[in-house]
Amino acid sequence: MSDLRVGIGVDAHAFDHDLPLVLAGVPFPGEPGLAGHSDGDVIAHALTDALLGAAGLDDIGSLFPSDDDRWKGADSIDLLRQAYAVVLQTGFELVNADCILIGQRPRIAAHRASMRARLAEAINVGMEMVSVRATTTDHLGFVGREEGLAAQAVALVRRIDGET
Repeated sequence: MSDLRVGIGVDAHAFDHDLPLVLAGVPFPGEPGLAGHSDGDVIAHALTDALLGAAGLDDIGSLFPSDDDRWKGADSIDLLRQAYAVVLQTGFELVNADCILIGQRPRIAAHRASMRARLAEAINVGMEMVSVRATTTDHLGFVGREEGLAAQAVALVRRIDGET
């Protein structure tokens, strides 16, 4: 079995104008929120799935089922923290992660450092190990019609020394 593994995570949610928008644990005042069982943070969800997949574990829904009221409205940064603890218990640690928001809005440039810091803090790694970027779809699809947001993440993990 390889000492290095890659995982990919994808998430998407529709906008809900009655909820606040939170992306990578950072609030975006004045923007519509995302419908979801938890706080709908697509970036945190995608990163969580990427980490779990890299460690050979099941997806975010297996750890935090949407039919379980304990996770209703949950802070996705806390879910990321809990999932990464499981990854560590499995014998893997993060090498680096790359997250990308897919949407026409909001613009993230002014928030990027805070977003990276929140994700890195949740998994107790240096900020240089987590990147956050964004792209649009040039108005194509549900994201382009501004009906919601999507995110993708890739995580590279390595086996922790001494683990088998």
